[in-house]
Amino acid sequence: MATAQHDLIARSNRLGAEPHITNYAGGNTSAKGTETDPVTGEPVELLWVKGSGGDLGTLTSAGLAVLRLDRMRALVDVYPGVEREDEMVAAFDYCLHGTGGGAAPSIDTAMHGLVDAPHVDHLHPDAGIAIATARDGEKLTKKIFGGKVVWVPWRRPGFQLGLDIAAIKAKNPDAIGCILGGHGITAWADTSEQCEKNSRWIIDTAQAYLDEKGKKAPFGRPRAKFAALPAAERREKAAALAPTIRGLASHDKPMVGHFTDDERVLEFLASANAPKLAELGTSCPDHFLRTKVKPMLLDLPSNTPVEKALERLRELHEQYRADYTQYYEKHADENSPAIRGADPLIVLVPGVGMFSFGANKQTARVAGEFYLNAINVMRGAESVSTYTPISDAEKFRIEYWALEEAKLQRMPKPKSHATRVAFVTGAASGIGKAIATRLVAEGACVVIADLDLEKAQAAAAELGSSDVAIGVQVNVTDEAQVQQGIRDAVLAFGGIDIVVNNAGLSLSKPLLETTEADWDLQHDVMAKGSFLVSKAAAQVLIDQGMGGDVIYISSKNSVFAGPNNIAYSATKADQAHQVRLLAVELGEHGVKVNGINPDGVVRGSGIFASGWGANRAKTYGVDEEDLGKFYAQRTILKREVLPDHVANAVAVLTGPDLSHTTGLHIPVDAGVAAAFVR
Repeated sequence: MATAQHDLIARSNRLGAEPHITNYAGGNTSAKGTETDPVTGEPVELLWVKGSGGDLGTLTSAGLAVLRLDRMRALVDVYPGVEREDEMVAAFDYCLHGTGGGAAPSIDTAMHGLVDAPHVDHLHPDAGIAIATARDGEKLTKKIFGGKVVWVPWRRPGFQLGLDIAAIKAKNPDAIGCILGGHGITAWADTSEQCEKNSRWIIDTAQAYLDEKGKKAPFGRPRAKFAALPAAERREKAAALAPTIRGLASHDKPMVGHFTDDERVLEFLASANAPKLAELGTSCPDHFLRTKVKPMLLDLPSNTPVEKALERLRELHEQYRADYTQYYEKHADENSPAIRGADPLIVLVPGVGMFSFGANKQTARVAGEFYLNAINVMRGAESVSTYTPISDAEKFRIEYWALEEAKLQRMPKPKSHATRVAFVTGAASGIGKAIATRLVAEGACVVIADLDLEKAQAAAAELGSSDVAIGVQVNVTDEAQVQQGIRDAVLAFGGIDIVVNNAGLSLSKPLLETTEADWDLQHDVMAKGSFLVSKAAAQVLIDQGMGGDVIYISSKNSVFAGPNNIAYSATKADQAHQVRLLAVELGEHGVKVNGINPDGVVRGSGIFASGWGANRAKTYGVDEEDLGKFYAQRTILKREVLPDHVANAVAVLTGPDLSHTTGLHIPVDAGVAAAFVR
């Protein structure tokens, strides 16, 4: 790897590791250097720049676009002017160097290539944007930085902005960077180390000025009635509000949610100026592209009862949709992409916190983090001036930019279970773990609910980060634990779409050896446990208004009379009838309820490993290690059933292909004629 490229990636990762500097995916960075052309053997000057849609904090060489500088700079001679500057992005493809692929050049490529410096950073730090969005930002820039940093009036990112900054650098040889009005900062230097120092100096100098000169209550006086509720109370209220809010945010298309009660959010919501500032919306393009131009703010005090708050949220949602549609219609023309949905991506509830939404958990989380950055920006701008974001017209030009639309169209098609949240009991091992693994593979977020918290968290960690799966402790026989598990799921992902009642155990005993305790234990875990989980989850499903799926992992034994398992088979029959009962009751809410009847799942099964296998092997007169083969040979298909086969059935039942199927029991037993459901 070339030294310049290596230094660029290292610098990018350092900057990207600090959210207040780069706002995660926001910003861009580049380096220039010389390599030998593999064809001519002559030296060639190259530009390495972070590609479109990449993340600074996790940048690798694959995330870089590599361009020949001579070709890119030659584009200046054919530039048709600002009215056609979008055409220049496609022209960057003709400047690419090498055959190794790499990332697509971003719209900021011109800024990095045309500025006459070996290293360039373009960042979105909170302190920098605070100056950039201040009403007298130009004056503040001169006052804070002297001649070292130059003010650039707002201009949409693109080729012309690159030309403007290149001209400013040439005109101001002592400058190390600039403040981009309404947007962020750009810094440059001869070395990677100095470029990073310059970026940090701009940020630190801006922040020091805000800290020293800023007024102490930039958001106005606190409103006592809108103050933060106690931690436990606000999280309980958040869980009660979340399903309905998610349903509102998913009116046009399903969304995954994220919740935060960060103290900075709560402070903002309790302030007198919060309604005015929230209405002004965000300014930095990387903010409002992920948060929409403004949030939806509940205008009621913190102690408002849940039902009254929900009633008002529904009213505000209708108004928000009308306002957003009006915003679209006011600024759209015949070439604008179709409206992408009128629902809010940020919902603010005083005393409680912020709900954010996206096509997946990561996107939802980042949207919330970006709005927190926007709050920081407002605080800074209001502390020394007046927060003045770019106009709605300019926001629209970015949000519905043809280049932004093209980027969205390049995104891969969502998987079958994208945006869906699954709550799977007994999922730290065996069939439950296989189900969770399959659902994650299909794009779902999963809550691993298990009696053993450590195992649940370990199983979740195997599936990915907390943006993909979390582990929670739930004893399904305990109603309070079940309800807490559901609340944890709702706060983690915004709601629930799929419930899989999988937790179970079995004791293989004949009638005369089955004790009352044996009977109660199995019925408590599977019959009562499934009832408690379904009841708690059903309230979420109904409040969301998005339909959903409830799956019972029952058993062949729910319909087949086998020897020495009276308690187990009876409770499985109970589960099987719960499927039918709930299918009828929940159907009016669009919730499908189905069951799966496995049999002979020996390998990987927690039940068989806990003694059930030994007992069943003894009952049938075979060695325990041969039990799976024994079960297979007695089936019609002569195939052994594995946990993955049960998981396959769950994926099909909860996927798009069986959208009209409810009240069904699917055998996953390789064919047992005596257990045919019909």
